[in-house]
Amino acid sequence: MNRPTPAIVSQSAVRRLPRVALILFCVAYVLPGFLGREPWKNADVGAFGAMAEMAAGGSWWHPAVLGLPVEDTALLPYWLGALFIKALPFLPPDFAARLPFGLLLALTLSCTWYAVYQLARQPAALPVAFAFGGEARPADYARALADAGLLALVACLGLAQFSHETTPDGVRLAATAAMLLGAARLAHPGLPRAWRGLLWWAGGWLALALSGSATLGLALGLGWLALLWFNRQAQRDEDRSDAVTLGAASAIGALMALGSAWAGALALPDASLALSRPWDSWGRLLLWFTWPTWPLALWTVWRWRRQWQQPHVALPLWAALIVVLHSALDPERDRALLLALPALAALAAFALPTLRRSVAALIDWFTLLFFSFCALVIWVIWVAMMTGVPAKPAANVARLAPGFVPEFSFLLFALGAAATLAWLWLVSWRVGRHREAIWKSLVLPAAGSTLCWLLLMTLWLPLLDFGRSYGPISRRIAELVPPQSCVLADGLSQAQIAALRHHGGLRLVRTGQNDPAGADCRSLIATPQSQSSLHQRVDLTQWAFKANLWRLNDSKESLVLYLRVGR
Repeated sequence: MNRPTPAIVSQSAVRRLPRVALILFCVAYVLPGFLGREPWKNADVGAFGAMAEMAAGGSWWHPAVLGLPVEDTALLPYWLGALFIKALPFLPPDFAARLPFGLLLALTLSCTWYAVYQLARQPAALPVAFAFGGEARPADYARALADAGLLALVACLGLAQFSHETTPDGVRLAATAAMLLGAARLAHPGLPRAWRGLLWWAGGWLALALSGSATLGLALGLGWLALLWFNRQAQRDEDRSDAVTLGAASAIGALMALGSAWAGALALPDASLALSRPWDSWGRLLLWFTWPTWPLALWTVWRWRRQWQQPHVALPLWAALIVVLHSALDPERDRALLLALPALAALAAFALPTLRRSVAALIDWFTLLFFSFCALVIWVIWVAMMTGVPAKPAANVARLAPGFVPEFSFLLFALGAAATLAWLWLVSWRVGRHREAIWKSLVLPAAGSTLCWLLLMTLWLPLLDFGRSYGPISRRIAELVPPQSCVLADGLSQAQIAALRHHGGLRLVRTGQNDPAGADCRSLIATPQSQSSLHQRVDLTQWAFKANLWRLNDSKESLVLYLRVGR
């Protein structure tokens, strides 16, 4: 028996958010970070290096960078980047490799929107029917909550950087959102064309499996399958015409289990490193990475506690719990936690029909002050970089990024100014109009997150490229080594090799590979950690120390350059 719903929503509260505005909003969030920047350290440039080598003729089944296997074991992400590099040879390879990941981020936003829409059409999720009419119509109600779910996802502070990288995390994020959409479609008892839900479900798991996360996909899929079967058993009087669909979903679940076992993915990830790290750091990560969805998600779980077994609560709640637990056991907790954001955004959307007006006003005021302050700081530091005033921020930039020479770009300035003016207009719009719209409480958080990300990717883009990439040190090394000669590399990481190739244009040969070309190399690049055993791989009597180069003022990451003597 269905419990009474806590949602009391009138038709006036589900007024439509203009589609053009929503699309432009998504474009303003997706494009910055994919356009105009260099590959950043470490995962971003390392993954790009594997894609570039694969496109140049490397193995498509064993991704590697100069013979070093990739650190993040996956296939599909590297295939996508390499295919776009080969298909678009007239574009810079780093930009071509980013294109599929920009499309994947757009797919993530779309899947989240449609997943929330399907969940909101569940009978148990609909608002209370008024005695004399006037309650929200189901389609309009679902559309308004879907808009809110999309805004909640964009508002998440942890989404911005990782979703704009050329790494397997972007594929995993889109695949998780696709699986959530498939489960949401299958939750409808007689939903026409339910086979589309099966395709989203199976396709999402396959993408996860080819991205090295088959175990996570298996846990999500089998849990959702159990919840759907439980929901059907609890509603014996419902139409059972979709039994074939659930049977097909069960078959897919069995194939998922067999595929995971065949791939050797059923073993839990090595969590020794994660368990050895302080748990308070993981708690702080949860608080800021998933803000502002986690308090709204908790409110949803409490206010809809009588409907926990219903799909609109159970499906995203299961996904959020599984991914959060997985992040606690994963050495890279922040990247693992990224996959929880679509489910948390879906849960956050269902908090809005039960949110008190005072709480909504508190969210608005906090968001207004927080993001306005962040935008002001970004502008002040940019002005200090350009003019030297205020003096203290300018001195801090000079200290943290020695050698950086700021240059004024009218295009970047115009984009940042336009985004700031749009923020000011949106604040005035939010205060003066559309106060009853159910999605109103998430407009400012999403817009504020987009504003700060866009300002960072415009006003601060040259500084971030200088500080977060290997470009400066790679170009300095390229100026010191003899031209038209190969360079021996010893102890370099995947990211460092990829950066020296891409930014410096160097032709590298690893020591110990028995490559005949290594005998003709006139330069040698090593890390301080490999220097103690360097004599085991090369004859040091043939090499003279040239320079010790640091990445900016980071003494923990440096490269040592040698030149061959007598040539």
